[in-house]
Amino acid sequence: MKLQDKCPILKFKDLGDERGRMVVVEGIKDIPFEIKRVFYIFGSNDSVVRGQHANRESKFLLVNVSGTSKVRITDSKEEFVVELNCPMMGVYIPQMIWKEMYDFSVDSVLLVLASTHYDGNEYIKNYDEYKRIMQNA
Repeated sequence: MKLQDKCPILKFKDLGDERGRMVVVEGIKDIPFEIKRVFYIFGSNDSVVRGQHANRESKFLLVNVSGTSKVRITDSKEEFVVELNCPMMGVYIPQMIWKEMYDFSVDSVLLVLASTHYDGNEYIKNYDEYKRIMQNA
């Protein structure tokens, strides 16, 4: 399976009306996991790189709810970049996929939905170690 098939772009409906726009994302229904953790990244700029890790267990959905950012996604064999520039779309990132978020616009708010509670032990933060693990997988 190609990396872009493993990490699809998901589109969400605009459920707003004359009062304003609204997007709803429900775990299991709209994304392929139950949501256990929510966090967001803001106040970054175009010189900051976030992420730079893979997770052994966690699955993620990344959505720029304001502004724009880019996500470099790799499994150590294939790589692609997603520009997150619309609050009605996000990228799904399953476990054991390396991710780097960068090129944040000044007004960027990157919302992250995760399938697990935080556990620092499941993070692989060294890319060479990640490549070794993926070679043996």
